Amino acid sequence: MKLSNKLFVWFMGVSLVWIMAGCAGLSEEGNSGEEGESNQELRAAYDTGIISLDPFSSNHGEPATILASRQIYDTLVVNDGSEFIGGLAEDWEQEDDLTWTFTLKDDITFHDGSEVTAEDVKVSLEQLITRGESPLTVLWEVFDSVEAEDDKTVTIKTTEPLGTMLSNLSLLFIVPADHMEQEDFFMNPIGSGPFSVESFTPEQELILSGYDEYWDGAPNLDTLELVNIPETSSRMTAIETGEIDLSWTIPNDQVTELEGNEDINLVESESYLYYFNWFNSSREPFDNPKVRRALWHALDIETIVNDLFGATGEVMTSPIPNAVYGHSEQSPYEYDPELAKELLAEAGYPDGFTTTMMWNEGGGPQILELQNIMASYWSEIGVEIEPDRLERAEWIEKLNALDWDMDLQTNSVITGDADYTLGRLYISEANRNGYHNEELDQLLLDAKQTTDQEERASLYDQVNQIIWDEAVGIFPVELKQIHAVRSNVKGFEPDPASAPRLHQVSIE
Repeated sequence: MKLSNKLFVWFMGVSLVWIMAGCAGLSEEGNSGEEGESNQELRAAYDTGIISLDPFSSNHGEPATILASRQIYDTLVVNDGSEFIGGLAEDWEQEDDLTWTFTLKDDITFHDGSEVTAEDVKVSLEQLITRGESPLTVLWEVFDSVEAEDDKTVTIKTTEPLGTMLSNLSLLFIVPADHMEQEDFFMNPIGSGPFSVESFTPEQELILSGYDEYWDGAPNLDTLELVNIPETSSRMTAIETGEIDLSWTIPNDQVTELEGNEDINLVESESYLYYFNWFNSSREPFDNPKVRRALWHALDIETIVNDLFGATGEVMTSPIPNAVYGHSEQSPYEYDPELAKELLAEAGYPDGFTTTMMWNEGGGPQILELQNIMASYWSEIGVEIEPDRLERAEWIEKLNALDWDMDLQTNSVITGDADYTLGRLYISEANRNGYHNEELDQLLLDAKQTTDQEERASLYDQVNQIIWDEAVGIFPVELKQIHAVRSNVKGFEPDPASAPRLHQVSIE
């Protein structure tokens, strides 16, 4: 009997050790599928929802769409911050003023295993230009033709020289030609980028998986989740509790609080992001430049920026941020309410007027506060503002239809080149804000066509001056980009365009 008890105790002890060891092994395997490794998952939250994964649609100019596209798709060339380097393209050559030839790298595959070919590039470019929905289509006004010479060679011809060819191509995302017309393809699209789509809920969540066969090396992350948390307080709570690992566009009033959290690193970088308030120049009273100038003179821009944005903002001196190629400093509009009233009277509005100002949820940090304070200043000169607060999808629809009086929003000069914003948004053919000026159009076309960078800078100086002096919009503040990064996130590189590539990020 004593022997049996000893055997029983020994057996139970061995069994318990075996069970515990087995459970430990299952726990490790449950995280990654391989013993001893943890699953690399990153959750990043942005204040703007991703409406679409279609890089040829009306949402293509949105930083949120660019953010998603840079994870899923590839482009022929990439701007690394100082120069253009090859993406899908191994090399390229400008044959003459009107002809560019690109040679693709070998053995690059889409997520379904099919090879990326010149035909995919050809059809993608044609889709962007001929569908005509994308706000980037205007960048290709002088496009003539694109041909797939063979599986690896693409030739693009223009009717006039195009000095922004490489800049434009850095935003041409390549999709498989034989899938593009499939119904609902862009709800679960295929690309050749570092991540493939697992699921997508517009304006809420995009879940991606690392693509192990990615030509530039498998991403470190197994799973990447891009979630929309538009409320700043909720987003800040999520980064502090570890519910999310990464966020950016951090408002001034949250920076101090986050600085005291040892689990969070704050990363500041240069930014192409800025606020503007456009006037619809095709509608009264904003068809009169005196009215537009009056509203600018009625604002104490320096006080607004200092009080509202503090260290996260800087007073703008041009229609584009100073980090963008083509920026040139303009003379500021002085805060002068009496002059503002005089200009309104000269324009036929001595008692002011009532108008609307539209903006959208997630349109930028502290956008509600900015809208309120601008309206308060304008009320002092007799201009009363009816705020039109919209969901983002409705806002985009109204914006593109010119169905608004004033529009307050942020914008990012995605490519870092003035043509992306000035040439795309202010040329008459685009008709984005109702303002038309033949002299401005010619300057923008000249700047687009020349490859002489000094000449381009001189032309953009003239462009900036016209837009500024004509008060096509009010440009109050350029935003410094502040990123909140959990301390266990490694390899994150900020992007001035608010659309970082997350290929090299890992979780420690």
